Amino acid sequence: MPRLHDAYQKEIVPKLKEKFGYRNMMQVPKVVKVVVNMGLGDAIENVKVIDTAAQEIGVITGQKAVVTKARKSIANFKLREGVPIGVMVTLRRDRMYYFLDKLMAIALPRVRDFRGVSPKGFDGRGNYTLGVKEQIIFPEINYDKIDKIRGMNITIVTTAKTDEEGFELLKLMGMPFRA
Repeated sequence: MPRLHDAYQKEIVPKLKEKFGYRNMMQVPKVVKVVVNMGLGDAIENVKVIDTAAQEIGVITGQKAVVTKARKSIANFKLREGVPIGVMVTLRRDRMYYFLDKLMAIALPRVRDFRGVSPKGFDGRGNYTLGVKEQIIFPEINYDKIDKIRGMNITIVTTAKTDEEGFELLKLMGMPFRA
């Protein structure tokens, strides 16, 4: 069992029950999935970018990436419908907990001038989205082998009904929010 999942069951659930007055274990919010997305606008000219990005995101998450394609054509961006423009991975269960643990304990503190993540990334329903500017903060990425520094979006989907509940859940899990 992942360390973060164990801590969730033994420490975080009782604290959330006490703070929000939940009577039932099923009312306590939990993390459902983590979606890691990398948009690649430069893939229109160079298709090999998709392969390298998919390989990098696969190494980071431990799961094979899915190539995302454009839904509609946009002439100004020279984009046609069906052209690959990104890669994404949806993590659930143990892989999700391992990734979150790695993100909060190892990767985020490696960001240059890190003062914590913004608490404004909630969507109104308790889900949190975080943007990472460079993939080299993850220890699995070899700095010498990357061709270009790329960013990624990480969305943490929870069962929380409000942003306050989602914030408290992630804070207790160890997300380093700005003061």
